[in-house]
Amino acid sequence: MNHHTDTLIHPECVQLAVESQAQVRAQLQQGLLAAAASTSPKYLYDALGSRLFEAITELPEYYPTRTEAAIFARHLPDMAAAIGQGHTLIDLGAGNCAKAAGLFQALRPSRYVAVDISIDFLMQALTSLQRQHPALPMLGLGMDFSTQLELPTDVGRGSRLFFYAGSSIGNFTAQDALSFLQQIHLACRAGQGTGGLLIGVDLVKSSAVLQAAYDDALGVTAAFNRNMLLHINTLLGSDFNIAQWQHRALFNVELSRIEMHLDALQDVTVRWDGGERRFAKGESIHTENSYKYTVESFTNLLQNAGFQSVTPWQDAHKQFCVFWAQA
Repeated sequence: MNHHTDTLIHPECVQLAVESQAQVRAQLQQGLLAAAASTSPKYLYDALGSRLFEAITELPEYYPTRTEAAIFARHLPDMAAAIGQGHTLIDLGAGNCAKAAGLFQALRPSRYVAVDISIDFLMQALTSLQRQHPALPMLGLGMDFSTQLELPTDVGRGSRLFFYAGSSIGNFTAQDALSFLQQIHLACRAGQGTGGLLIGVDLVKSSAVLQAAYDDALGVTAAFNRNMLLHINTLLGSDFNIAQWQHRALFNVELSRIEMHLDALQDVTVRWDGGERRFAKGESIHTENSYKYTVESFTNLLQNAGFQSVTPWQDAHKQFCVFWAQA
């Protein structure tokens, strides 16, 4: 029996400010009691929600994940030539870190910083990744960067390459997206050298293709959306019954966004400690937006946020785009 074991290198992981239970409850109540009820899309991602989302990315209707992967597979050498090597790679919404790890060989980062809301999930992914890349310094940051991007000094002063994949920027309204990109631009400037942002963005296309991607035949997206009610029950102590709600997705052409809603199938009263909300049959809770851009509109957004030269790479069907924006 071989008793030899490899020395495990544990990457450093830091949990930054976490919202208190009281803050979470207040935010949920405020959304549920608003004239048009809504919730933050971050509440879609409890443990089960995260697994359901991974399942969504495997569905035939859900083109963004595989289309973005195909763009990287095809254009990575060009991207590396444009971006250069040796940056601190800061992966926003890192998840299982797989997308960023696919860039290591071409971009040869001097350091990898994985940022996600859940430090526990990150720790697991980073420990495994560190075994495969023992010489690459790694740092995990648990933080909700959607409202404010404040990086600790642990990130270091090197040239910063931000990576934001999966068209997550689509969850932001146009005004919030601009503010968020301005914060990334500032954070790039805080590093030394010419850094920038590598970002995946979903493009405007036919309503039929878009709606199918958010309302698949198998009902996985419906399960993902309805699971949020179970998560809210846990966080707020509410009594949502998922049998009384159905998933609806639509493409709002005027606002260029997919909207996800949960519609009440009957008159429903939802109660929790300290409050209640009555929903009439057909009334909805607005759970998520996913804005879609053109190459021109997103290039303008990047330039308005302060980025200089912008390079886009698209797939053959022009469904998705990866942008490199130099700070």
